[in-house]
Amino acid sequence: MAPSFLSVVSLYGIYIRRCFATSGLVSQSINIDDDTTIHVWSPKPDDQGSKNKDKPSLLLLHGFGPSAIWQWRRQVQFFATHFHVYVPDLVFFGNSTTKSEERSEVFQAVSVAKLMEKLQVDKYHVMGTSYGGFVAYNMAKMFPDKVEKVVIASSGVNMRKADNVALMKRANSENIEEIMLPETATHLRTLTRLAVSKRFNMVPDFFFNDCVNQLYSENRKEKMELLRGLTLGEGDDDTLKLAPLQQDVLLVWGDQDQIFPLKMADELKELLGKKTRLEVIENTSHVPQIENSPRFNNIVKTFLCASSS
Repeated sequence: MAPSFLSVVSLYGIYIRRCFATSGLVSQSINIDDDTTIHVWSPKPDDQGSKNKDKPSLLLLHGFGPSAIWQWRRQVQFFATHFHVYVPDLVFFGNSTTKSEERSEVFQAVSVAKLMEKLQVDKYHVMGTSYGGFVAYNMAKMFPDKVEKVVIASSGVNMRKADNVALMKRANSENIEEIMLPETATHLRTLTRLAVSKRFNMVPDFFFNDCVNQLYSENRKEKMELLRGLTLGEGDDDTLKLAPLQQDVLLVWGDQDQIFPLKMADELKELLGKKTRLEVIENTSHVPQIENSPRFNNIVKTFLCASSS
């Protein structure tokens, strides 16, 4: 691994952290119980004073892969003006860790709910992308008195075993872990091809290797256990059980998503109930919040600021 001062990825990470700081967020690690510590970017204490008490709270839950700062920069810069924004690293990402043996997305949801309680945030909107959408769904289902509106972006909460098989076929891979936890430049190229609509054929291997070393190398064993610990998606085609949510729900999807194809969004909309709407962003894949952040941000803001149905 190259020294951090020679790493393009490491240097860009410094820039991202500065963006979070200039948006009014501070980095802190909080012990939510005796076993688990969650790292979170949250508003500065003085930003939660009387003049801003009417600002609603927005919780951003990242997907699998790099820690939260790499997935939500453009949303933090946009939404921090309108909301108290909270951006935690899920357990085993970034500086969040646990001594617990639990590995399910339900455990992640409970952990984040405990974090928000520690931060004394009583009610909040929640937005999750990909794996974070699984966590967001469970938070909304388990804590309806806390979670107000829900945004699920590019997240196949309704996935079945057959969907994993189809994903492995598209990736020409024999296991999900190889796709979601790349160990080589070749593996990361495959993930990028599936997750991003633009092609990166001219990007050299040394850059992809830098990304693998800086962003995917920590807690690999535990992250593999998280993938295997998913409770949603355990059923086969005939046994999918997904409870509708009582909150207003917005689904946001890229029309070219190759991780969770658009047809899954259409089905998920029906499963989550009448208070669910779907917005599709053209010419984007699995990360529309990055590929077309202005469109993504405006769709989400309009939804969050509208009166509840």
